[in-house]
Amino acid sequence: MKTILNIIWLILSGLWLFLGYMLAGVLLCITIIGIPFGIAAFRIGVYALWPFGYTTVERRDAGAGSVIGNVLWLILAGWWLALGHIFTGLALCLTIIGIPLGIANFKLIPVSLLPMGRDIVRTDQAFVSGW
Repeated sequence: MKTILNIIWLILSGLWLFLGYMLAGVLLCITIIGIPFGIAAFRIGVYALWPFGYTTVERRDAGAGSVIGNVLWLILAGWWLALGHIFTGLALCLTIIGIPLGIANFKLIPVSLLPMGRDIVRTDQAFVSGW
């Protein structure tokens, strides 16, 4: 079922969201200071391309650096990417088939707003590894 949802997701919204994250990542990597943010955008972009079967978990070792990083991310790229998820999720929810995909889009909003201090893991690993 995850594969079918991922294929439908890829066609309806995943590719466009992925391209948005890649564009944000390239723009953020222009400066040396922005490279960690660009890497985060690339990481989330892959997650946005094929999200079913994966989840995010908070890192226990994330400290003040991730808080500062999240504030900068929110200003530089987070709110743009979150708006993309909101509009895509609303468009997907207009059809009955798209409702689960729209809900998945809404679940990506917190990650697009505050990605620092989070890891993307397979769903079956999220509970096994002690997170």
